[in-house]
Amino acid sequence: MAEPELQLVARRIRSFPDFPIPGVLFRDISPLLKDPDSFRASIHLLASHLKTKHGGKIDYIAGLDSRGFLFGPSLAQELGLGCVLIRKRGKLPGPTVSASYALEYGKAELEIQKDALEPGQKVVVVDDLLATGGTMRAACELLGQLHAEVVECVSLVELTSLKGREKLGPVPVFSLLQYE
Repeated sequence: MAEPELQLVARRIRSFPDFPIPGVLFRDISPLLKDPDSFRASIHLLASHLKTKHGGKIDYIAGLDSRGFLFGPSLAQELGLGCVLIRKRGKLPGPTVSASYALEYGKAELEIQKDALEPGQKVVVVDDLLATGGTMRAACELLGQLHAEVVECVSLVELTSLKGREKLGPVPVFSLLQYE
């Protein structure tokens, strides 16, 4: 990885202790989004990784609701690809398929339009954060329902102590920054 670019990205992630609840150290990407050089560097680093690992063998980027929408389209443009949206339940028109996932207190659902992808298309899932892995796993399940192939899940930040990548099984995972 280009170390100066990675340092530029890392310097724009700030931490807020005890947010949203006591004991949680929140990693805030707002300064990164505010700084065009840092945001551009994050997209460049993610795109470089995907080009190196997959070459031209990706058909689409799938951005996860909602902060994955900030990275998905920019990453897709950098790679010359289209971007499909995976949204929270009830936000997409037309026929959809859904997958549920556990939250701390309850469950939530993600949806994708049934005609978003063709069987066999290769997709990379992108979000800003990989924490427990529930959202990304649900996204992978959704894409599987459409018979698409998830070739990798990528994120800007990974909270390694929550072991989210373990929930993704054999799907490769890449994150630019890792925190405990």
